[in-house]
Amino acid sequence: MSTAPPEPTPWATGLLVGAFAAVFTLVAVVAFGSALAAIHPLLAVGFNLVVVGGAAPTVWRWRRVPVWRWVVYGVGAGVISGWLVLFSGAL
Repeated sequence: MSTAPPEPTPWATGLLVGAFAAVFTLVAVVAFGSALAAIHPLLAVGFNLVVVGGAAPTVWRWRRVPVWRWVVYGVGAGVISGWLVLFSGAL
């Protein structure tokens, strides 16, 4: 019983996918958050909490899948960056 050596981690492709997911998520969070904040700031906060809270369990399970883990890291970075942009714009 011989086991094949593990494949090398595709860092270049993975980081590119993660960066795309981060930018896409950042733009979505800022666009929806700023549009809803124009109506009422609590609506923007509530919307962000509901969406992230609802998507988090599914995204968290994907972190173990080899291809999707890059997307998970990018989405996490995009959400945090989007919240920082929205918060800095609110000040």
